[in-house]
Amino acid sequence: MAMDPNLFDGERNDDTIKDQYLTFAIEYEDYGVEIAYVKEIIKMQPITKVPDMPNFIEGIINLRGDLIGVLDVRRRFGKPSKEHDEETCIIVIFYGDFTLGMIVDAVQETAIIPEDKIAAPPSAKLSYANQFVRNIGRVGDEVKLLLDVERFLAQD
Repeated sequence: MAMDPNLFDGERNDDTIKDQYLTFAIEYEDYGVEIAYVKEIIKMQPITKVPDMPNFIEGIINLRGDLIGVLDVRRRFGKPSKEHDEETCIIVIFYGDFTLGMIVDAVQETAIIPEDKIAAPPSAKLSYANQFVRNIGRVGDEVKLLLDVERFLAQD
């Protein structure tokens, strides 16, 4: 289930990916990550455990000869783990020189969310998971929690 390779070969045209988010589900909540960070989506595969890592780091995978770390988004958000099923997959993202896999319950779609449909999260006291939400986007009648990738990847 790889992304369109033409979208990501060589240079990225900011105009073609502006306002685009890959949306995914964790439990009953919908999230989004800017498509500019997404390399591809892959099915679950064997993960090698690495000792002495934070509990949300699942381990590493061999992705076509490259070893990349994989984290469980549910556990990163402080939610209980669940058995992987046919919808569980790994979103492979780039951040700077860093490549990482994120295990999600299900990938939904690539959504276009223009700036006028994005708002800052409420200023109420944030829960642990909400510290990773940069903005809230509206897609039709649905709400998508848009991740702050930098904060999401930072170790506490």
